[in-house]
Amino acid sequence: MGLGGIGPMELVIVLVIALIILGPKRLPEVGRSVGQGMREFKDSISGNSKDDDDELPIHTSTPDQPTSK
Repeated sequence: MGLGGIGPMELVIVLVIALIILGPKRLPEVGRSVGQGMREFKDSISGNSKDDDDELPIHTSTPDQPTSK
């Protein structure tokens, strides 16, 4: 194991400490929020975004009745 590597034992220790500090009721909520934040960060880095799909489409249609000059 190299420097900075995290093994299964270290992961278990971190999870136990988080369970003790946050408690069993708040741990899933915090995990969900951390996961959502990581997903948003990854999407912003790669350029993918759900907001891109929500934009209104641009219509380039001609008006129904022409304007007279």
